[in-house]
Amino acid sequence: MRTIIGTLIVASLLGGCGRHAVRASEKEFLADHIMIFDDDPHETASDDHIRGNREGAAGGHGAGGGGCGCN
Repeated sequence: MRTIIGTLIVASLLGGCGRHAVRASEKEFLADHIMIFDDDPHETASDDHIRGNREGAAGGHGAGGGGCGCN
């Protein structure tokens, strides 16, 4: 009986994780420069160039247009 109750408590606690919406006043912290995973901008540009040549994909990095001609 204790294991069932313990399992239910743990399941209810884990089920509630990730259901918190980010408020507009907190979004400035998510857009902080330290939250960027890419340390080297040259490596990022190189990876984008290689990906564009390999997959024929371009755009989608914050600028308008994505290769389809619609801006």
